[in-house]
Amino acid sequence: MGASKADSGRLYVISAPSGAGKTTLVKRLVERRPRLRFSVSYTTRPQRAGETDERDYFFVGEDRFAAMQRAGEFLEHATVFGNRYGTSRAQVQRLLEAGHDVLLEIDWQGAQQVRSNMPECVTIFVVPPSLAELERRLRGRQTDTDPVIERRLGEAVGDLSHWAEFDYAIINDDLDQAVAELCGVLDGHGDACATDNPDRRASITTMLGPAD
Repeated sequence: MGASKADSGRLYVISAPSGAGKTTLVKRLVERRPRLRFSVSYTTRPQRAGETDERDYFFVGEDRFAAMQRAGEFLEHATVFGNRYGTSRAQVQRLLEAGHDVLLEIDWQGAQQVRSNMPECVTIFVVPPSLAELERRLRGRQTDTDPVIERRLGEAVGDLSHWAEFDYAIINDDLDQAVAELCGVLDGHGDACATDNPDRRASITTMLGPAD
């Protein structure tokens, strides 16, 4: 017998531009929320050394992926650098019905698809404290050339213009504070970082400019 609706978990979608610190933030969150689970994506890209099928990704061929897409089996899907990625609707539903909270780390376009398919999901956007700080973080990685950094910055500015589409916006300036805000959202008392909160909207608009 499956879990009752009252016992079911919640689906959380978290997005951020490159350099906003989402990976570190999510890692801290998972340490504090043992019920949280990640959905394993399907992908057509080749399996890399050290990766395990069904743990890192479900590695499938183009035909299988296309068939799943036609059948409406994905909550969201996207093509990145010629490879296709998708989140299984059935897998997410199984985790939720088992009582787990489920976290999807996807871009704003994927978040739009998930909202359309599962309107009850909770969406969260991670915002850097400023564009200057975002650039500093990207350059601080020392892994990309200047042209790549400039491209990432341009993409990040485009991503940031969608923050107001989300339910909550976490300003990742102080990591401990950002983790506390994120935990507050999962605990159901994240009003201070809701995107319809005038104070939060004013703070982000001051830092980044008006949302589109």
